[in-house]
Amino acid sequence: MTQKLIIIGAGMAAGRALEHLFEQAPDAYDVTLFNAEPRGTYNRIMLSPVLSGDKSFEDIVTHTAEWYEDNSVTCRFGEKVVNIDRTAKTVTSDTGDMLSYDKLVIATGSNPFIIPLPGHDLEGVIAYRDLEDTNTMIALGDKPDAKAVVIGGGLLGLEAAAGLALRGVDVTVVHIMGHLMERQLDEAAGYLLRKALVDKGITVKCSANSKEILGENGKVKALLLDDGTELPCDLLVMAVGIRPSVALASDAGLATGRGIHVDDQMITSDEDILSLGECVEHNGDIFGLVAPIFDQAKVLAKTLLGEEAAFVNKDVATKLKVTGCDLFSAGDFAEGEGREDIVYRDPARGVYKRLVLENDRIIGAVMYGDTADGNWFFGLIKEREDISEMRDTLIFGPAYQGGDPVDPMAAVAALPADAEICGCNGVCKGQIVEAIGNGATTLEDVKATTKASGSCGTCTGLVEQVLAVTLGDDFVMPAAKSVCGCTDLTHEDVRRLIKSRELKSQPAVWQELGWSTPNGCHVCRPAINYYLLADWPLEYADDPQSRFVNERNHANIQKDGTYSVVPRMWGGITTPDELRAIANAADKYDVPTVKVTGGQRIDLLGVKKEDLPAIWFDLNQAGLVSGHAYSKGLRTVKTCVGTDHCRFGTQDSTGLGIKLEKHLWGSWTPHKLKLGVSGCPRNCAEATCKDIGVICVDSGYEISIAGAAGMEVKETELLCKVATEEEAMEVISAMTQIYRENAKYLDRIFKWVAKVGLDWVKEQIVDDLPNRKALAERFEISQSIYRTDPWAEHATQKAETYQPVANLTLEAAE
Repeated sequence: MTQKLIIIGAGMAAGRALEHLFEQAPDAYDVTLFNAEPRGTYNRIMLSPVLSGDKSFEDIVTHTAEWYEDNSVTCRFGEKVVNIDRTAKTVTSDTGDMLSYDKLVIATGSNPFIIPLPGHDLEGVIAYRDLEDTNTMIALGDKPDAKAVVIGGGLLGLEAAAGLALRGVDVTVVHIMGHLMERQLDEAAGYLLRKALVDKGITVKCSANSKEILGENGKVKALLLDDGTELPCDLLVMAVGIRPSVALASDAGLATGRGIHVDDQMITSDEDILSLGECVEHNGDIFGLVAPIFDQAKVLAKTLLGEEAAFVNKDVATKLKVTGCDLFSAGDFAEGEGREDIVYRDPARGVYKRLVLENDRIIGAVMYGDTADGNWFFGLIKEREDISEMRDTLIFGPAYQGGDPVDPMAAVAALPADAEICGCNGVCKGQIVEAIGNGATTLEDVKATTKASGSCGTCTGLVEQVLAVTLGDDFVMPAAKSVCGCTDLTHEDVRRLIKSRELKSQPAVWQELGWSTPNGCHVCRPAINYYLLADWPLEYADDPQSRFVNERNHANIQKDGTYSVVPRMWGGITTPDELRAIANAADKYDVPTVKVTGGQRIDLLGVKKEDLPAIWFDLNQAGLVSGHAYSKGLRTVKTCVGTDHCRFGTQDSTGLGIKLEKHLWGSWTPHKLKLGVSGCPRNCAEATCKDIGVICVDSGYEISIAGAAGMEVKETELLCKVATEEEAMEVISAMTQIYRENAKYLDRIFKWVAKVGLDWVKEQIVDDLPNRKALAERFEISQSIYRTDPWAEHATQKAETYQPVANLTLEAAE
């Protein structure tokens, strides 16, 4: 009979242990997995990129619902175990359910330490530990003039500060020690890190002692330091350390100290209960780095299968990227009698390296700005190798040990097979080379085979170098996904920097963000133009020369060089007069094709370029305006007849569709925007495959988002239900604005929502009513500037006005 295994906690430790268990014996146990968080395993190390906007939560999920299902894991997420009965061999959850086990694994992780300052229980005082904390900080970035204080100048605190700053928050870091990250960096490297943070707009206060958290109406308003300084804040983040979570184990009578006591096989004081991760104590050590915890996972899986294995806590190096700055430290770098330093400084490049020597051996290393040789130095520390013969060139790394410098890749080639490449997963160079020999040719191949670079990602460059050395000319180093060749910055980087640095013109972007091309190129100019007008509608003037040819000519170019002209029909409603005007224009300008579009409008196809101003003028005279069928903006609001004529209609879908179209008309968005309003669940307007869709029901309106019906087909996802037209208008205005302010240029809504997560969008619009109203108000401000009809503006101008600008041909990109 299959044994019952219960695991308490679905963190990275438990997730890795299950991977090893299923790899070796997928049917050995009937597994039930509890987790207090309402979700499965995700890469907690990567919460910082989620905070900064570089990744979405979905990007850092390591075990999906399908993975648990494929491995027959019974998931009880959002359910906390409150009692362990070792005699009866049962666990009881907070729902009252009692389950029996043959083997039990406790992987409860750690709890963030909250300094018991007066006011620590105020609303707005959080730790930085999980997704909820991250989402709270993300939400702060959407509020104007937001301020945050971060207590703690260690890795977590600085990542929190950097992520908040990138989202436009005014951040102050308060650190009790004399320099930042004192456990990993010496004073000189700490100074360089602080300087880099200050350059990014973050205020840093070292040697600062917190005295009290001040509040107002139950909410945090400031941090008071012991020197009397008050630091105003809307959010206070405590990132001052963690403590192993031992309460459950202790209450069950297991041996505990600082953590849950385990032996080399990860067995607790009860032979049927094992433990691993941040909650354990092994030979007096507790653990906060992922590398030894993943070693524990491997040992625990073998123990569960009755195989021999023993955990040995090995020395580890710390290689990190904090706010874009590379850091490395290993060994003992404190000052001491009989110790010598070799120091290399390059202030212009922001590079600092320090080696600590004792008896002709390296015992410690600290590096800032250039950490490429870190693994080589770490190997010398571990092997306690005599460095006397290479002392003169030691600081320059392995490539210089033959005398003259050689190809920098030689340093990677010189690494022995047992050199550790990925500290998180304990992957050495030999394992990567073996994976390459078995057919791995890309970073993703190596990651899938060995897990190297699959956790914190700081070893990614080194893994790519091993690939390059091993494959030679057959390896192509992947390029960063930058906006274009003018910059290394991604779209997300540029959006954040435009906001945080208040860049309000294209020249400001080119200068401040280090563009290599003086005035941008045909790829980046449309994106930068859009980001500026979306973020600064009152300060920035739209640049027509930075638009695609269709948007400059206010019509869609066809394959034969003619254009299509689409007059707008509000909600698909027209009149005989409008139809006569369209027919007259078709006759007058010899339009070869007249077609009804999928968005319930009439398309005049085959209009000559020189006739555009005249046909616009004629249509304008009949009251018709541009349908923006060429734009990265609102296209159509498709409707059914609703209660006007249909016997099934529950609400006035046509009337709401017309109101929405007139409200959203003229708005520029990252990509085209299509809406549908159906008068009943029969959905004749196909609202469930639009960017934003409304289904009218007896009780009001169901608003859904993120549909697609083009090259990709996707059904919308429910955003919310509202009772009135006014609420529907506000929600859709807010939804349009949050998309405008956050999405990458040329990403449709469904692609953007897949990155940020539907839950995040709901939090901003559905759960946070003041934020919803603020978004709607910002949309209205933008509309007050840009809601104009380009046909009316340009109808009397000559056709030559619409000739493409020399040296800047921006082709249509649908």
